[in-house]
Amino acid sequence: MNFKATRKLLMAATALAALAAHVPAAHAQDATQLPTVTMMVGGIDKQIYLPYQLAEDLGFFKKYGVNMVLSTEQEGGIGAEDAMVSGQVDFAGVWYVHTIDFQLHGKDVIDVAQLSGAPGERIMCATGSGVSSPADWKGQSVGVTDLGSGTDDLTLYLAARYHLTTQDFTRVGVGAGQTLISALQNHRIVCGMTTQPTVNAIETMKLGYSGIDLATTAGAEKWLGGAWPAAGVLARADWVKTHPKETQAVVDAMVATMHWINTHSAQDIADHLPPDFVTNPLTTEAQYVAALTQDKGQFLPDGMMPPGGPEKVLDVEKLAGKISGPVDLGATWDPQYVIAANKLEGYSQ
Repeated sequence: MNFKATRKLLMAATALAALAAHVPAAHAQDATQLPTVTMMVGGIDKQIYLPYQLAEDLGFFKKYGVNMVLSTEQEGGIGAEDAMVSGQVDFAGVWYVHTIDFQLHGKDVIDVAQLSGAPGERIMCATGSGVSSPADWKGQSVGVTDLGSGTDDLTLYLAARYHLTTQDFTRVGVGAGQTLISALQNHRIVCGMTTQPTVNAIETMKLGYSGIDLATTAGAEKWLGGAWPAAGVLARADWVKTHPKETQAVVDAMVATMHWINTHSAQDIADHLPPDFVTNPLTTEAQYVAALTQDKGQFLPDGMMPPGGPEKVLDVEKLAGKISGPVDLGATWDPQYVIAANKLEGYSQ
């Protein structure tokens, strides 16, 4: 065998060894032998949605028996929840509230694993504004992603809890990221609701501070009066019924990921995510890790729905004027797959 051929074989062997090192040896399976499922996430690089990519990067989807194809919704494109309900993907990594919205429109969508007990948002207020509660919004303009969006609903609910009506303050749709930063910088708004890494950018630029914490379950309990389940794993009820094995495998992977998050540091988590998730124009790795350390409490350790969570989400939607008929909350959440997954991991429910 000549030198070039030998070198090619050595390089191939090295590549295979490196690949094998990233697959749990006891559970390594040929992806071509696994059923393929698809999931679109509502912003896969956002810190509030990190468990989906983390599950993939830890090798958990294949470990528990599925070949997962992840995608992310694009600005101006179809929403992840709409892609799921129309059959373009099998699952959506989005907020639980969509199950209620779809039910009101005659579509049966269920949440099969709940990943967070808080919106993962912070209301960033302009430096020097002195805003410390929604009561301070009187006579001011407050930024939301879009009028009618989830951040708008939460803003309305917070205002009502502090006895403000829509006549007392103005809501302004400012988008996210750079457009929200610009609105704060140019004094179009006194506060704006956003997530990481935009929070980091605002603090680094010294444009504002976190006035209201909705990024952790404890923060949601303080400001909203209870846990507010956000990121979950949603699917059409008819798809789940005809694909129980695949559904269980996906939930097994996500529950294992939530236990992993609960028992590892923010730095460990960042080390297992794609580099551009944790280092980009809006954040450095150190800032990402610091923010995740602060906000890791949003993630639930076992994938179970927080007690009273669906009722709290329904309350917010009612106040926002989104509820046009009766809602069967029992049909929006199915715990059987999470219960089975926790038993598989050695945790009882």
